[in-house]
Amino acid sequence: MTQPNRLKEWKALEEHYHRMKDRHLRDMFDDDPARAEKFSVEAGSLLLDYSKNRIDGKTIRLLFNLARACRLEDRIEAMFRGEKINVTEQRAVLHIALRAAEDDVIEADGENVVPRVHKVLAKMSVFAKRVRSGEWTGFTGK
Repeated sequence: MTQPNRLKEWKALEEHYHRMKDRHLRDMFDDDPARAEKFSVEAGSLLLDYSKNRIDGKTIRLLFNLARACRLEDRIEAMFRGEKINVTEQRAVLHIALRAAEDDVIEADGENVVPRVHKVLAKMSVFAKRVRSGEWTGFTGK
């Protein structure tokens, strides 16, 4: 797979960066009063406001072009299938299992990893409760 920084889409994004890097956010908000609405998204009670970054509509288009060129969607699907996409460690990337419901099935090497993940999460919860309650303290008793 080609390194992203060798792609023409990366070079286009890099050139765009050099045009945008010295723009002042105040000017960008003056030029586009709807900027906050355009460059923010809500999911439930979470607001992601990225309007206070030196980006514009072209930046977003260039980022999507780079994502397509890197086949990001294919990589995301591979992650959800439990494929070994962590090439450094030659293993699956199973961050999604941390948020999975106990009855979900996420397989890696033919094994559903969700029960093991939930077992560790339960142990972590017990540990955190004991520390927060003061039942477990450090060497100094604090």
